[in-house]
Amino acid sequence: MEGFPAPKPPRPHSPSETLKEFDAAVSEAYRLGEGDQVFVQVWEKPDLSGIQFVGPDGALTIPLVGTMKVAGMTREEAAKSIRDSLSRLYTGISVTLRVDQYIANRVTVVGRVKSPGVIRFEKPPSIMEAIARAGGLLDGPVNLTHCAVIRGRNRVAWIDLPSLMSGQELSLNLRLKADDVVLIPEDGDLPVYVLGQVLKPGAFRWTRGMTVLDAIAQAGGVHRDSNSTQIVLVRPSTNRRVVLSQDDILAPVNAVNAGLERGDIIFVPSNILADIGYVLDKLNAFSWVFLADTLRGNR
Repeated sequence: MEGFPAPKPPRPHSPSETLKEFDAAVSEAYRLGEGDQVFVQVWEKPDLSGIQFVGPDGALTIPLVGTMKVAGMTREEAAKSIRDSLSRLYTGISVTLRVDQYIANRVTVVGRVKSPGVIRFEKPPSIMEAIARAGGLLDGPVNLTHCAVIRGRNRVAWIDLPSLMSGQELSLNLRLKADDVVLIPEDGDLPVYVLGQVLKPGAFRWTRGMTVLDAIAQAGGVHRDSNSTQIVLVRPSTNRRVVLSQDDILAPVNAVNAGLERGDIIFVPSNILADIGYVLDKLNAFSWVFLADTLRGNR
């Protein structure tokens, strides 16, 4: 992990046509996803009603019916699906579904904000709303020139941040979608990112001699649901990846505890994560200086 070249200059702002494609509809309905807590109300059937959590498979378990996949459905669509299944057993059945905790629809805000991390929402937030929920931009003499919205495996929109924050170009205030990443870097300042199953995911100031173990410690350590044998270190400037084990990092002779460079990303996956490759593709997006080229290089 030695001798990597310096990062390239930041990307230019995206054209208006690209920004229009990113803008989500304001009226877009909430769609259920893994982890959401819902209350299923089967009217006049209290034994069939109650609190449920959408499981990792995107499903609920409905009494007398069994497992039903609801991930990706709106509340109304899920209620109708449950009602149709129960109608085979009861006549005149009525079902409603209420979301008590929104877990699946989330946006991650990282970079030069006061409280970087994951934001959960009911309705699609705008970039400005996401920044406000993250505590706003950091105070002080920082040079903020860009804002990136990363979506999925290979899409990114670069925003003229000063024009957005000053209100000169309200069209830049894009409506975000679930799993979007909003990255606000300072021009020439790249922190280290620790993401995934750690207690305090976010961006951390890079210091000379900083190691993977140092960065994970600053993030509060790994979560009990983490897969500590598959910790991924990504070096975006050269599109390099290394998979590390926590046991190796903590070993007395920890030669694998690699030194970090500015902009490095550490991702601690969940122990139920099935598609490491997909996550790695998304991780590449966190480097605001190289995203488009590296993603094309992975195809």
